[in-house]
Amino acid sequence: MRLRNIPGAREAIGTSEYVIPEENECAGKWREIFGEEKPVHIEIGTGKGRFLTELAAANPEVSYVGIEKYSSVLFRAIQKMEENPLPNVRFIRMEAEHILRYFAEGEVERVYLNFSDPWPKERHAKRRLVSREFLDRYRVLLKAGGHLEFKTDNRDLFEFGVEETEPAKWEILEITRDLHRDAKMNQGNIMTEYEERFSSKGNPICKYIIRPIV
Repeated sequence: MRLRNIPGAREAIGTSEYVIPEENECAGKWREIFGEEKPVHIEIGTGKGRFLTELAAANPEVSYVGIEKYSSVLFRAIQKMEENPLPNVRFIRMEAEHILRYFAEGEVERVYLNFSDPWPKERHAKRRLVSREFLDRYRVLLKAGGHLEFKTDNRDLFEFGVEETEPAKWEILEITRDLHRDAKMNQGNIMTEYEERFSSKGNPICKYIIRPIV
């Protein structure tokens, strides 16, 4: 995906009250950062922030952290926040493989992955956010009883993710390969920008909810 560079994006991110600086020691301190004892949910690959901000507006009793590696994309999410401020949202600009630097063991109750980069070449399989390598990281930061939700229109990536659960010792709680026709799993669904675009073209959306096996 080719991303257009937005002049001033990095500077805006660096001065935004909604962005936690990459160098901050925030692992184990998220309740302190938000100033309240609330469950912490994270979205890895938050994009322009539509999903996260709508979710946060609907659930003020939860603290949300959006993780995005592209400055120009994160800049758009920050603009949304400035237009409609929410006290229970923060962002970090970072690469997902460094996630354990920013969250302590058992600090997160839920992880969201939405329309992640499929990394289609086999030699890049370990970079996929649903690979067993990443599932091992999520296992550490999730508290007991926590779970992960993954949505995509990429069937190959989805089947790869399904296959990775067993060797990574995770269990599938719910699964569908056509979310918008699944009345149970689609209840309360919040669409991302990509989801709206792909589903309007007739692409079925796949989703699973999984948790680590204790």
